Amino acid sequence: MTVTKKKRLRELQEDFQQQFPFLKIEFYSVFHKNGEGSDKKKKLDSGLTVGEVCKSSDGEKSLTINGSMKVSEFEKIFKDTFGLSVQVFRKSNNLWLQTTITDGWSLSKQNQSAIEMNVAENLNTEPEDYHEQE
Repeated sequence: MTVTKKKRLRELQEDFQQQFPFLKIEFYSVFHKNGEGSDKKKKLDSGLTVGEVCKSSDGEKSLTINGSMKVSEFEKIFKDTFGLSVQVFRKSNNLWLQTTITDGWSLSKQNQSAIEMNVAENLNTEPEDYHEQE
């Protein structure tokens, strides 16, 4: 995944979801603590560019994502390297769950868990966003 100032948040979301189709990422204007969820009201418009959201991001940077990376590590890299607040969600039938309780799971484990929980007829519907603890 390559992050540039001109890249739209939507493009980063698409890049991520190509690798993990049952997960998604959302960007927020406020950072969250490890194990906490993000406020839906603080979600950023995916049409914004990295440069519009994060003034400190300069040039082009690459991020290598592998399935063994923990969710908490992934979110921390975005915060520390790019100055972006990101939250990983896992698809659960017709819902998208913020992975707050399971931030210690790897991205592959999150994706596999979502695959196992989903049924074929619900794959094409756009689920709502919820916290795991709700």
